[in-house]
Parts: sequence; structure tokens; C-alpha cells
Amino acid sequence: MEFFYDIFEYQYLANALFAAIFAGITCGIVGTYVVARRMVFLCGGITHASFGGLGIALYAGVNPIGGAMIFAILSAMGIEWASDKGKIREDSAIGIIWSIGMAIGALFMSLTPGYTSGDLASYMFGSIVTVTTQDITTLGIFTSLCIAGALLWWRPVMYLAFDRDFATSQGIASRTASYILTVIVAITIVLAIRIMGIVLLLSLFTIPAVTANAITKSYAKITILAAIIGVTGAVGGLIVSYNWEIPPGTCIIFMLTLALIAAKLLSLRSKKQTNAY
Repeated sequence: MEFFYDIFEYQYLANALFAAIFAGITCGIVGTYVVARRMVFLCGGITHASFGGLGIALYAGVNPIGGAMIFAILSAMGIEWASDKGKIREDSAIGIIWSIGMAIGALFMSLTPGYTSGDLASYMFGSIVTVTTQDITTLGIFTSLCIAGALLWWRPVMYLAFDRDFATSQGIASRTASYILTVIVAITIVLAIRIMGIVLLLSLFTIPAVTANAITKSYAKITILAAIIGVTGAVGGLIVSYNWEIPPGTCIIFMLTLALIAAKLLSLRSKKQTNAY
């Protein structure tokens, strides 16, 4: 209960709570599309490629998140273009951009005057308690747009996630829509980096959606449940982190993993009961 009293006393803690809620919702919604389309490796590639933008921005003395955003979007569109045109296999394109982005980031961070390993750790493993009010405002607006988009276009997005050819047959401009959704994935990744970090972020995209999929097979229900699970895991992890003084990102992953294990056990139990009858 101490956590809930302290959020009214400390602004950084209130910011962290809102960041956990917004990130949980956004990553749950976007993560459902990522998992359904089997883009998890692509998501990991964009996440690590954005490190190049972070390094260049720190070296130039500008906003690191802005640099990561530009790098992530360009990387996402580059991967999508290369795989769509058949210029190079998607997994190969992801691996190349992944390694180049990390190499560029490491190079420019090492060249940055006054650089310390602590600067790197906050972006690699997240630092949710350092998010600012401006970060919360940006994330809140983007979360609202994601919710609106999920409500208005969930069926076209579902078609694209499972079968692009079928989506095209339904009159959907699948190529353009795929580029737009890939950019949305990239933006979500960058906005959530401060919460989970580059290394741990992938879990917030995948575990809630996989957990929800163990409970239901409906795309719409998976999206809703993934957002709920994402928020519950993020907020629960933040509370445990605050009370036990453990890194927040680590706690969030453990909370989400426990939810996944519980969902899998429940699904196995229900199957056994069904077979028994």
C-alpha cells in the first residue's frame, strides 16, 4: 500500500505508473499484430537497430529518443521494402540491420565526450522512474491513437496479420497498410524503450499476446486481453520493484511470465476436463 500513498507525494513515481499503464496498453495492442503476423524477429531487429540512432543523437547532443525514432522508422521501412521487393530475405535483412544499428550505436557512444556505462544501461535495460511528463504526454497521445485505430480498423489489421493475399482480395491496400503498421511498430518500440530498455522490451510485445492466445483464439479478444495483461504485468512489476528495490524491467518480465504460466496451466486443465467428458 505504500506505493499508492507515495504516488501522490512523488511526481516521478506517478509518471512511472502512467508510463506502465500506457506502455502496457500500446504494447498489448501492437504486440497482438506482431505475434499474429510472426514479426517478433522483425520487432527485435528494429529494437536493436534503434540503438544506432541513440548513439548518434547522444554524440550530436540532441534528444536520444528522437534519434532512435528516426533510425527505427527507417530501419523498419528498409526491412519491409527489402522483403517485399524480394531483394533480400527478411530474416537476412533483419540480421544485417540489427548488427549495423548496434555497431553504429556503440561506435558513436564511445566517441561521445563524457560517456559512461551508466548512459548505456538506462537505454539497454530501461529506467521507468526517469520518464518525464513530456514522455507521458507523448505516450498517452500515441496510446489513444492506437486504441482508436484498433477499434476502427481491427478487421483489416486482422486480415493483414494472417493473410496479406486475402486482405488484398478484400480491397485493402495491403502493401501500403503493411508499411504503415510497420512504422507504428517502430514508433511503439521507441516510445517504450525508456520503460523496458532495448534488451527487455521484446517481452512486453510478445508475452501478453501469447498469454491471451492461450485463453482465446479470437483476434479481437486477444487484443483486449493482451492490453489488460500488459497493464497488469507492467503495473504489478513496478509495485514489486518499488517495494523490493529490484530493477523494474526485470520485475515486469517476471510478472508477465507468471501470467503466461498460469494461462497455460489453465488451458491444459480445461483441455483435460473436456477430454474427460
